[in-house]
This record gives sequence, C-alpha cells and structure tokens, in this order.
Amino acid sequence: MYRAAILDDYQSAAPGLADWDELKDQVEFVFFDDHLDDEDDVAVRLNEFDIVLMNRERTPFLKSQLDKLPNLKLLLTSGRRNFSIDVAAAMANGVTVCGTEMLGHPTPELAWGLIISLARQIPLEDRLLREGGYWQTTVGMGLRERTLGIVGLGRLGTPVAKIGLAFGMKVVAWSPNLTADRAAEAGVQRVSKEELFSNADFITLHMPLSDRSRGIVGAVDLANMKSTAYLVNTSRGPLVDEAALISALETNAIAGAGLDVFDIEPLPLDHAFRRLPNTILTPHLGYVVEDNYRLSFAQMIENIDAWINGSPIRVMTP
Repeated sequence: MYRAAILDDYQSAAPGLADWDELKDQVEFVFFDDHLDDEDDVAVRLNEFDIVLMNRERTPFLKSQLDKLPNLKLLLTSGRRNFSIDVAAAMANGVTVCGTEMLGHPTPELAWGLIISLARQIPLEDRLLREGGYWQTTVGMGLRERTLGIVGLGRLGTPVAKIGLAFGMKVVAWSPNLTADRAAEAGVQRVSKEELFSNADFITLHMPLSDRSRGIVGAVDLANMKSTAYLVNTSRGPLVDEAALISALETNAIAGAGLDVFDIEPLPLDHAFRRLPNTILTPHLGYVVEDNYRLSFAQMIENIDAWINGSPIRVMTP
C-alpha cells in the first residue's frame, strides 16, 4: 500500500473534489490543510510517504528539500510547469515528476476583478458602507478610453486584452519577445516597456517566473508610471521589485496596486502590504476555482494509477 500526502489544502476542499476511493486498494491518501515553511519540518511530515501531491508552488521541492526525502518516489503538481520543483534533482533521486492540465480562464477573470475593484474602490466603499453608513466617499475611474498595459501577451495576457478591448480601452502590450505582428493578432499595439509604463492607466502582469523574468518590473519602471495609475499582479510576486513597489505605494507615487501573489506566501502577518490603504489583496486565488481543482486532482489520480502500473503519464522533464 502506497501512502500519498496532499499538501497545502488550505480550504480543506480536496477530499470532496475527486474520487480518491478509486485507488483505495493501492493508495492511502492523507490531506494536510496547513502550510509548513521549514524544510526540516516538511521532511519530518513526509518521511513515510511514497507520493506527494502539490498544490502549485505552495511548498517548493528544490534539491535541498528532495534530498531530505529518501522515500519519495512520485511527485505530482497541478499544472504542466512548476518552477518550484527541481525536476533534474528529482530525477537524479529516482523521483518521477508528473503534472496536469489547468484551465487558463480563472486567472484573467481575477485580474479583471482586481482592475475593476481598484477603478471603482469597491472594497473600500463596501467596508465604509457596512461599518459607518458612509455613502459615496470616492469618485471612481471609468475604463472606457483608458489605456490598459499588458506585460506578457501569452495564454493569460491575451484574454485580458480581449476584455479590455470589449470595455472600449486602448490596449498596449510589451514583453521581451513580443513582436508587433503577434500583438496585432490579438488586436493590440506593441509598445516599448518605457512607453507602456509611462502611459498606461492600468498595468497587469501575465508572465511566468523564471531567472529571466524575476524583477522584470523594477524601480525605474514604477517611477515611470503615472501617479494615477494602478499595477495588478496575478502572476508571481517576484516579477516585481517588492521593496520598490512598497516605496511607490507608501509615497503615493502610483495610485495603488491589486496583488494576488507575493514574494513570500502565505503573506506574513506583519507585511507592509497589509497596512497600505492603496492595495487590494487576495491570497493567490488566480487559479483557485472548483473547475481547476477537479481537473487537476482527477488527472493526479490518473497519473498515480499509470505510475503504479509502470507506464507513467504527463511526466515532466528538466
């Protein structure tokens, strides 16, 4: 009988979103709804498990962690790419790594939730109306004829662009490899990075995190933004120089930020973002919808079954 750990099930949702009994004669599934930061603590918890199921990057499995798990044989992640796994180190340790498909639309939807919430100050107005009976304390920003800047016009950035166009916005985009023809196919204009940050009213990030993209939004980019502009990040926290962003928000150099992702997750209780009044924060909800959970958990079960039978599927390589 194999033992499998499902990690970081924050909402205790996993037990009800897949048919775990499908493998009940071969695998014992254990669900953990808390998060451990320390590698030694993770190693102690997982020491007797053969299989680990990850929820995206909530717990990283780099070489230092993998080396502390000699009994691990199969590592599963939601998504087909996960930069918090050292796949080469896993393979060297005899660990098979498998991914799953994931739906693309939930994250663009959340990005628009943050954009509209910033534009119309929805969280603030909701809180004041409930707590003090205040009526209309802010004057919102309409979206029509405003400029939307998209950093990363790929699988997630393109649907964000389409919604911006539907709102009647001018949509511009930039990324290191974006061509004018590719941007035109999406109905948007490719501009330079400097032009995007200087002119956009809303800037939203849709790039994967890699060594190349880490810190791709730095102090100079934030300084180029208009004081009335907003930054939205539903991709990965380290895409942005966090210290520079905190400074820009504290000094009101930009109007505000909508953030779903952070350098450290869960976000520490004493973090500056929590006290800044010009932020709207969500706890990495971009991909967290029932449809994605059902899809990824079902495919994880398929992956386990295939691995047990000696023919692993959806195998990730370095």
